[in-house]
Amino acid sequence: MTTELKVSICVPTYNRPELISQCIDSCLAQTHANIEVVIGDDSKDDRTETLIANRYAHDARIRYLRNTPGLGQARNVASLFARATGDKILLIHDDDYLVENGVERLLIPWQTHPLLEVAFGNQYEVAVDGTVDSAVSDKLNADFHRVKEAAGIQPLAGKTGLIQMFPNNGWLANADLVKRIGYSEQYGMCCDYAFGVELCLAARQVYYVPEYVSYYRITAVSVSTTTRGSTTSASVSAYAFLDTLTLPAALEPARKTALRRIVPIVVSVYAKNAAPWRGLRVALTHLYAYRYGLSARFYYHLAMLARATVAAKP
Repeated sequence: MTTELKVSICVPTYNRPELISQCIDSCLAQTHANIEVVIGDDSKDDRTETLIANRYAHDARIRYLRNTPGLGQARNVASLFARATGDKILLIHDDDYLVENGVERLLIPWQTHPLLEVAFGNQYEVAVDGTVDSAVSDKLNADFHRVKEAAGIQPLAGKTGLIQMFPNNGWLANADLVKRIGYSEQYGMCCDYAFGVELCLAARQVYYVPEYVSYYRITAVSVSTTTRGSTTSASVSAYAFLDTLTLPAALEPARKTALRRIVPIVVSVYAKNAAPWRGLRVALTHLYAYRYGLSARFYYHLAMLARATVAAKP
C-alpha cells in the first residue's frame, strides 16, 4: 500500500491516563507510516496532558488539544474530525488500541475498489488487565455479523450500519465522507451507533475485512456502562433513532433485525424506571422482537411491567 495516503487516527479521551498510552503507542507503531494521531482531551484534570507532554512531546505525528471546558463525547469526536488533515480517518477510543498492521489491512481493499469509502474489520475483546480471550472475541464478532462469509463489499451498505456489523471504532473511511456526516450530540448516548448508520447509508461502498484490526477493552467505568439501566442509555436512544429513521424499502428488514436486538432491552429499561406504559407500547408495537409472543422473555417482561404499574400507584 502506498504511503502517499495520509491517515488521521482520531483519539477522544476522558480521564484515562493509565490506558491512553497503550492506545497512542499502538497508533505510532503502525506498519503504515504516514499517519497523524489527533487527540482531543476532555479530562477534568491535567494528568493526561502531563503524560502527553512528557512522553510524546518530540513526536510530530501527535496533535494534542485539551478541551477546556470539556466538549462531551459527540462534540469531542466531531472536533477531532474537523482537525484531521489526512485522506482517511480512523477512530479509536482511548481505552482501545490497534493491531500493529491494522491501518495497513484496512487500506488494502482500496487498491482494487477505487469507489470504496468505508472499511472495517474484527475486534478482539480485551479484559481491563489486557487479557485477550480468542473464543470470546470470535463470538463477539459473530454476534455482530462479522463472519468470513460476509467478507468483501457489502451488497447493502446501509444494512452494515443498521445491524451493528459496523463497529463503534477501529474503522477506516474517506475523510471527506466522515466530515460530511459528522458526530451529532442530538443522538445522546447512541451517537456512535447513529454515526455508523448514517455513514454506511451515505457510502457508495463499504468493505468488511475478516481479520482482527483492533482491540476493544471492556471497562466498568464508561458512560455507556454507567447509564445502561437508565432511560438515557444508548439502547433507549438507539431505539428512538431507529424508530424514526427514514429508510428505503430494501433496508426495512435490516431495521427489524436491529430492533429485535434493542426492543427487549428498552422494554426492560422502562419497566425498571417506572415507565411501564411506555415499555408496554414499545413491546406491543414490535411483537416480532418477541417472536409474536412465542418468546418466554415476552411474558417475563409483561410481568416486570405489571409490577412496575402496581408500584407506581399511590
